[in-house]
Amino acid sequence: MRQTRIAHVGIAVKRIDALIPFYRDVLGLTDAPLDDSDGARIAGLTAGDSLIELLEPVDDGSPIAKFIEKRGPGIHHICFTVDDIDATLARCRQAGITLIDETPRMGAEGKRIAFLHPKSTGGILIELSEY
Repeated sequence: MRQTRIAHVGIAVKRIDALIPFYRDVLGLTDAPLDDSDGARIAGLTAGDSLIELLEPVDDGSPIAKFIEKRGPGIHHICFTVDDIDATLARCRQAGITLIDETPRMGAEGKRIAFLHPKSTGGILIELSEY
């Protein structure tokens, strides 16, 4: 069994193109191609063993657009990679954690994912991703 680790940090942005030079040219992060997902254009950048996802809303009704409208640009979620997402979700249910995704679905990296509601996780939107 592998240890749970931070897979990526999702950052809601108004315009990816305005921030890529900072992350790539100033901080020296490298591109990691990702598919767009959930109404967001996604730019991936590697930071050591972790990934930074810049999330730009595609339309005004997308979850990222709503997040930016309510809270402004910033950290949207933290993703943890787990060995067995089904078992982890079962433990979350047993612990009384509110699940946004009752069952795993496919995410931007082609991995099974599920989100946990921030009201159950100290105000932070948590994404789980399976290795």
